Parts: sequence; structure tokens; C-alpha cells
Amino acid sequence: MVVERLKSAFGATHSPAEVEEVVAKAHATFAGRPVREFVPVLVERRARIILHESAG
Repeated sequence: MVVERLKSAFGATHSPAEVEEVVAKAHATFAGRPVREFVPVLVERRARIILHESAG
């Protein structure tokens, strides 16, 4: 699951709630898009970028 992987990867710099919020926001950016197969991959990539940038 995306949230669990990101909690593990960013647990030292972000709370579980922050990770969940970022993932939810990233997921929302793909709402209503016609192609849904790659949404989890795209959400994880976007969330990783946001979390990485806000850690520094």
C-alpha cells in the first residue's frame, strides 16, 4: 500500500497523519481522469516529491 510505504520511508521526518494527508491530496489531483490504471504509481511519485521537499 502506498501510504504504508511512504510512512516507512518518511517516518523520521513526517508524522503518519502528514503522510496520509499528502497522499490524499496527491490522489485528489487525479480525480476524474479517464485512465485510472497508473493512479497509484503516480500518487506515490507525487507524494514522495512533496514529502521530500518538505523534509528539507
